[in-house]
Amino acid sequence: MDLKNIALFQAMGAKMNYLSTRQGVLAQNIANADTPDYRPRDLSEVDFGAVLKEVTGSKKIHVERTSAGHMMPGGNIDNPRNSKSRVTYEVAPNGQNAVIIEEQMVKATQTTMDYNLMTNLMRKNVGMIQTALGRQQ
Repeated sequence: MDLKNIALFQAMGAKMNYLSTRQGVLAQNIANADTPDYRPRDLSEVDFGAVLKEVTGSKKIHVERTSAGHMMPGGNIDNPRNSKSRVTYEVAPNGQNAVIIEEQMVKATQTTMDYNLMTNLMRKNVGMIQTALGRQQ
């Protein structure tokens, strides 16, 4: 069995590739913090929900309710990531460039946390498949 043929793993792999590339771009921004007239770069946001739709071929993924005691997801909870954040690419106090180290470090840390999340999700899903196949680790 090849995990690359499973839609969920394809989507997680795409997200991990995106996060890896973004980390490289953010590292370049930090490395060029003292370069005159350098403007920080970032990757555009990718709608991974649309990627998952494309990979799975379905419009929605539903939570399976296997018991009457299970709770269904309800209500709309505001996601803080959906709120508009200000674009701050202002010129630094030294007048050299627009790289703000603190902002780049926050983005790099968030990218690392997202990558770790994808790694853990992949590990857990592989473990579930191995358990289903009767191969315990």
